[in-house]
Amino acid sequence: MTVRTPSSRIRRAVTPLALCAGLTVGLTACAADPDEGTNGVGRLSAPEIEGKARSAANTARAVRLAGTLVSKGDTFKLNMRLKQDGATGSVTTKNSTFELLRVGDALYLKADAGFWSHEAQGDGTPTDADTEAADKLDDKYVKVPQGDPSYKQLRGFTDMDLLLAGLIGLHGDKVKGDRDQIGGIRTIKVKGGQAGDGGTLDVALEGTPYPLQFARGGGAGIVVLSEWNKDFPLAAPSKEETLDYGKQLPRT
Repeated sequence: MTVRTPSSRIRRAVTPLALCAGLTVGLTACAADPDEGTNGVGRLSAPEIEGKARSAANTARAVRLAGTLVSKGDTFKLNMRLKQDGATGSVTTKNSTFELLRVGDALYLKADAGFWSHEAQGDGTPTDADTEAADKLDDKYVKVPQGDPSYKQLRGFTDMDLLLAGLIGLHGDKVKGDRDQIGGIRTIKVKGGQAGDGGTLDVALEGTPYPLQFARGGGAGIVVLSEWNKDFPLAAPSKEETLDYGKQLPRT
């Protein structure tokens, strides 16, 4: 049996420390791996990371999208739960907030009386008929006719594929950015252009590499994507909850 002296024990303990001390190379080699315990996408190139995020989003069955979009000078605040056959949630514009519900191709809109009293006389005061109709429609669902000019615009807020296609795409050369956290999940950023002028996408480093946040270029809004693949019920409102507007819907 060999008995090690105290000095030999000290040498064995100190040797690994010596390998990681004194030289920059040694320090780098012994530093923690930022991708340890992740799904590994952080090791990929920026275009590959974006591709992984796109593929994950394209195969998802449901998602929650919440945030602000700026389009053609108009600002929209969205809080929508989306899936392939419909959606439910709210949209806030400069002048109003309304709820949308889509089940298949059937699209319903619900808003307060202020939204419906948009038609006014020349001086801007709603007519008695407008006020009466608005009171009846307050907090009721109105089915949007597919032939109504507002149908296509409103449906766009409920179309999962359309919204994701417009929100995940980066413009310009793809560049890897810093690591971050979105909703407590570690992410890696992919930028469109060095400064992110073409948008900045946060991709999950844990589990499936879903896109978790997208900052649009030029300050055109930030949206957070969560609850991927979390199903939710969709059902048309009852007759008691629904009224017919009877004419062309207001443009939002």
